[in-house]
Amino acid sequence: MATNEHPRRWQPKGPDRIGAAVLAVAATLGGCATDYELTLMPRDSGKLDYGTAHDLGNGQASVSIAIGDKTYSGTWVAVVPEYSVDYAGAGYARGWWSDFYGGGVAVDRSYGDAVAKALLQAPDGTGMRCDFFGLTGGQGTGKCADDKGLVYDVQIRTRN
Repeated sequence: MATNEHPRRWQPKGPDRIGAAVLAVAATLGGCATDYELTLMPRDSGKLDYGTAHDLGNGQASVSIAIGDKTYSGTWVAVVPEYSVDYAGAGYARGWWSDFYGGGVAVDRSYGDAVAKALLQAPDGTGMRCDFFGLTGGQGTGKCADDKGLVYDVQIRTRN
């Protein structure tokens, strides 16, 4: 066993490593075009309305929401990357050329805080603005507001 290997951890070698890489690439490419179902409920009633979104790649999706006799259409654009890292740190210094104590930590934000903004318009020129959150893992939530200020809560799921 090589000195840099941990005795209890299996690491793929040769063809196994290549096979794992091929599977990872295939899984990534297979997930490029995702369809979503949107369920909306206005805050003034319990009536459900529905919509769809189709991932166009590069943090964009085409969106269509039907409310009553109107269909709002447009795109969402991701405004926070799905995977990002924040940094937090602290420090302490005392005196001239004295000791400095400090530290920092990277906070992985890949747990689903991706955010997208959608601007939608109906054929009669009325609009709807939507904010979607937690778009990783095939599900999320959000809220939309129409031109009259009516707010809708939104659930987002991948379409089966």
